[in-house]
Amino acid sequence: MKHPYHYHAVTALLLASAMLMTGCGAMDTAQDSPELNTEEYSTIRENSFQSTAAQPLSTFSADADTASYTNVRRFIRQDQTVPKDAVRLEEMINYFHYDYPAPESGEPFSVTAEIADCPWNPDTKLMRIGLKTVDIDLSQRRPMNLVFLIDTSGSMDDYDKLPLVQQAFSILTESLSPSDRISIVTYAGSDKVVLEGADGNDGFRIREAINSLSAGGATAGAAGITTAYQIAEKYFIEGGNNHILLATDGDLNVGLSSESALKQLVEEKRENGVFLSVLGFGTGNIKDNKMETLADNGNGSYHYIDSITEARRVLVEQMGGTLVTVAKDVKFQVEFNPAYIKGYRQIGYENRALAAEDFADDSKDAGEIGAGHAVTALYELAFTDSPMQFDSENLKYSDTAALGTENGEYLTVSVRYKQPDGDVSNLLTYPVTEDARTEQMSADMQFAAAVTEFGMLLRGSAFKGSASRESVLELAAAGAESGDPYKAEFTELVKRAKLP
Repeated sequence: MKHPYHYHAVTALLLASAMLMTGCGAMDTAQDSPELNTEEYSTIRENSFQSTAAQPLSTFSADADTASYTNVRRFIRQDQTVPKDAVRLEEMINYFHYDYPAPESGEPFSVTAEIADCPWNPDTKLMRIGLKTVDIDLSQRRPMNLVFLIDTSGSMDDYDKLPLVQQAFSILTESLSPSDRISIVTYAGSDKVVLEGADGNDGFRIREAINSLSAGGATAGAAGITTAYQIAEKYFIEGGNNHILLATDGDLNVGLSSESALKQLVEEKRENGVFLSVLGFGTGNIKDNKMETLADNGNGSYHYIDSITEARRVLVEQMGGTLVTVAKDVKFQVEFNPAYIKGYRQIGYENRALAAEDFADDSKDAGEIGAGHAVTALYELAFTDSPMQFDSENLKYSDTAALGTENGEYLTVSVRYKQPDGDVSNLLTYPVTEDARTEQMSADMQFAAAVTEFGMLLRGSAFKGSASRESVLELAAAGAESGDPYKAEFTELVKRAKLP
């Protein structure tokens, strides 16, 4: 199996072509005519510092989405200012590859931690937690029952929407096997079943159906979603990967269209074992909030496709992570030991936060992780010798038991997950000790810190401290020199971006 970031000459050429194409004036419609820009993003209220004595637990859902980074990239390439709520730090960090160790034999995950000086705050340390799932040989993967749910409404009638959707799904057909089943459902003013249960090796028939599509009409997205689930259930493969891939700009305007109504719809449908992932397309009309809601509650992931290169990355090179779910309802709970750490701040994951009691509640939904996928979470830590002050230090009736125990454990990372077809979660725990501390950040952690700083600068974050464009570029240098074209591209985006 090729490494998910293996790049041959053709792919490199595609990447270069995409950068040139998306930098041209033809893509500046939203910038030249701001009154036409109707994009929507959910408001993000950044995580603040928490006192360990008062709040020793940080609980959140895994997030496999990468849409925010490619969307931010699109704004920068168009020489536009990035809307601050389009910047979700965890999705930017998790877009990139980090060299985490493979899980040990019989284990579903590997979990590692690294703690070093924080580049933008001299009073804190930066901690990186990395989780990596078992990789698989895609030639031995389980059969897939895929439904391509394609928005063919009038809003998709742009070169970077339906035509790019058609190219993206045509590329995916190259990786199908005879045991796969492919169906196509479209929706505009109404929904339509274009193809049912085609064999994966019938690429000509599948591509012919894809290429026959045209855009026009209103957007009855909820009707299309309902029909797609019906088709997915009709061709359901027991023990297989049953997945709906929704390609849209998110502009649903007929029938159910609010975030709450869409959330309820997919929550009801996901119980049948079919996963729903969302691929966002286009500019000027993106409804990021609705697409994220659909993917998060449909047990899938959300990606923004801005070029044919990105389509190949998501649907072919990272097929395992996108389409082959190995763990569902993955939750993290980090318990901090106040004997060592008096305060902390989680970076990103604001819309993935869970109540502490949700961690052990198997009825509470959480994120899904695909084969060979990795999840990275960053925290700022205020150790007991930090000059930072927290309100809980002045509590009149503080409990001495809250002072923790000096047992050598700074914190414990707990992970709960279910098998893809399971209903009962499994629990794994990973203590983090002084062994995680390092005087010099690894190259991977430097790069993750660079992405974090850049995201905070784009957001105008209250926690950006001494972060600067120069600091970002310095931190990113090691990653840019690694041979990873996406990390090299990142530095070019940093140099070009309009910062608040």
